Amino acid sequence: MITVLLVDDHALVRTGFRLMLNAQPDLTVVGEAADGAEAVQLSRRLRPDVVLMDLHMPGMGGVEATELITGELEGVRVLALSTFDLDENVVAALRAGADGFLPKDVSPEELVEGVRVVHRGESAVAPRLLTRLIGTFVRAARPRSERVPPEPAGLTDREREILVLIGRGRSNAEIAAELDVSPSTVKNHVTSLFSKIEVRDRAQAVIVAYEAGLISPGE
Repeated sequence: MITVLLVDDHALVRTGFRLMLNAQPDLTVVGEAADGAEAVQLSRRLRPDVVLMDLHMPGMGGVEATELITGELEGVRVLALSTFDLDENVVAALRAGADGFLPKDVSPEELVEGVRVVHRGESAVAPRLLTRLIGTFVRAARPRSERVPPEPAGLTDREREILVLIGRGRSNAEIAAELDVSPSTVKNHVTSLFSKIEVRDRAQAVIVAYEAGLISPGE
């Protein structure tokens, strides 16, 4: 059973999400919070598998709460929610450790699958949506005079190549086909790559690729 904590300042929204999730045989809502501070407290006490985190709340917002939860509670994964598709807080939440992002108007099926995907340790953001978000708010927002950070040190040529492909939204299977190697080989390279650049999922790896200048917006 996947346990879920709902975080939103609107009780009606929480009720709708609770009904959707509790209707699934493998999901159960174990708590609800109306702001970020309450979300942190309940996460510490309940240790849910997944936190559905609204990003726009009075008081402590979703980004700060996400950073505290993911930094302190290993194994608690955060799925960020926002009313807006292209929202700079989405990138901030991913930087803070969120494992994915969904707009609030997703279908019940997409919400349920998003929770399951995040619980499996994968990103619930569609790769092409993710690259568009990062391209808009990480690279495009940087002042022209600001120096591009250096590429991550210590990567092999193959790891750098794979980081670029991850930044372009490729799945492991697509990378394996493009490089003509086995999926298990790609998986091993990805594990090594993530360790070297100190990220835990593809969402954060895409940010690294953009911020290092390996990928440009629109690629």
